[in-house]
Amino acid sequence: MMTTRPRTRVLLVDDSAVVRKLLGDALRKHEDIEVIGGAADPYIARDMILQLEPDVITLDIEMPRMDGLSFLRKLMEHHPIPAIVVSSLTQQGSAASVEALRIGAIDVIGKPGGPHAVGEVADRVAERIRALRTGSPIRLGKVAPDNPAVGQVAARSASRLRGLIAIGASTGGTQAIETVLTRMPADMPPIVIAQHMPAGFTKAFAERLDGVCRMRVVEAAANAPLERGAIIT
Repeated sequence: MMTTRPRTRVLLVDDSAVVRKLLGDALRKHEDIEVIGGAADPYIARDMILQLEPDVITLDIEMPRMDGLSFLRKLMEHHPIPAIVVSSLTQQGSAASVEALRIGAIDVIGKPGGPHAVGEVADRVAERIRALRTGSPIRLGKVAPDNPAVGQVAARSASRLRGLIAIGASTGGTQAIETVLTRMPADMPPIVIAQHMPAGFTKAFAERLDGVCRMRVVEAAANAPLERGAIIT
């Protein structure tokens, strides 16, 4: 006897009733997705998450009482759940989009400019939801506190290191990458980063890392030199 796979339960968090209605109707056309409700702000969303236990949420950034990024930080700390940010503020490469990925969002999608674009956005949300089924849900744990000994050991070893360092991370790994790289001293062999993130966000990600790391961080480009003290992402 064949068993039907349970549908993925999705909660829509957006202060716009129109967006909740249009996006909800578009997602309901996908047979493997169940829209279990909509929340107009993070406080309502918190109660609905605890009551309904959705598998995934979509999340706007501009909302009353609490913005989406602040809510996402609290959510990842206290009740981790896969979150897809859908907002007009998360256009390709924006600072808000990179910050959302750093906090733990599994994807960021620009909010549609009109009703005709909702279907395309819903299809992308559905595709991202299905991708979650191929692996374990992303869970963002607490980052270990800074340990001065880590930096001291790295600094003492840096002058002796040769070659190339390669670091890879899947979706949701931007915070882990940042944690590792900010502990690196300036005098390190070249580091290359392979980070799974939507196209168009790598430049803003590199710029953010360059602002917090001792090493110089640049976006990958053809024939970019691998130099000591440089990170290419």
